[in-house]
Amino acid sequence: MSAVAPHAVILIRALRFRPNPATAADNAFQAEVAEGESPDTTAFKALAEMDALATALRDVGVVVHVFEDEDHTRPDSVFPNNWLSTHAGGTVAVYPMYASNRRHERRADVLEMLKASYRVQAIVDYSGLEPDGIFLEGTGAMVLDPISRVAYVARSHRADTNVLERFCTDFSYEPMVFDAVDSGGVPVYHTNVMATIGTDVALVALEMIPDARRRAEVRERLSVNGRRIVELSERQVREFAGNAVELAGRWPDGRRRTVMAMSARAKASLTDAQIALIEESCEIVAVEIPTIELAGGSVRCMIAGVHLDPRPAREPELTEAVEAIADEPETMDGAEAASELPLVSSLE
Repeated sequence: MSAVAPHAVILIRALRFRPNPATAADNAFQAEVAEGESPDTTAFKALAEMDALATALRDVGVVVHVFEDEDHTRPDSVFPNNWLSTHAGGTVAVYPMYASNRRHERRADVLEMLKASYRVQAIVDYSGLEPDGIFLEGTGAMVLDPISRVAYVARSHRADTNVLERFCTDFSYEPMVFDAVDSGGVPVYHTNVMATIGTDVALVALEMIPDARRRAEVRERLSVNGRRIVELSERQVREFAGNAVELAGRWPDGRRRTVMAMSARAKASLTDAQIALIEESCEIVAVEIPTIELAGGSVRCMIAGVHLDPRPAREPELTEAVEAIADEPETMDGAEAASELPLVSSLE
């Protein structure tokens, strides 16, 4: 199993998707729905894009767990990586969210599926920090390098450094915090729109780190183990080229394969030389998701990776393991859900 690339993923099939007005103020990547387009049309188009991503990942041998969400009050639930991450060794983290209407995206049924199908030893829940105005939006706010044990974080109010320090202590990471801004001086709201870390290659917009010394330090740490760096421009970041994710799939004969999942828009922004460098270590899987990208996130945001060991008795059934659980999705609000989740260890 790759330390970086998960062999399975969780996708949320959000039936009532729409760009979230509660996050538009600080997410410069969000865009308006076409004038005159009905909410039903937007939701229908987004649903087709979610299904296309699930199919594309399954076609390359990635195990995909899909949960449906019919709740119209959770417009961003298609982005589960902000509230959930899993880690080798059997630990799951649950995170505090900035936007109040995103906090009830946390779902007990997702955690129950993980416990039933994978070896989960502990769930560390940081969501109790929300009433204090302290937020760390998962692998959106952090881009993790499990090889060098570094957590790269662009400073923002969605990535509180105090809870980041707690996370790094709990999960044995070293924090590397930096400022990142666009050409207008607007801070990058989530680190994972400007950086992707794979096993042998990293895509990162170093030019968006204004401090030259810090920029050099980030470059050095990313490449210390021989990893090649694909330097992205701000224009490519705005096309979501930084919002990709390396995954572990399988060929039909069972051999392992490594893929880099991204949107078709992101791939189209890359140069031939950049694509060639990425494909030296993994094949690119690109999917059209223009409707979902209106919400300010792309393929990486849609994927919560599963870095857990399967339970041996259930391994042949992994692709169907979620079906019975997902039939009746939980609808608890975030704080209630977090407090009632089994095996949750809450930090005060």
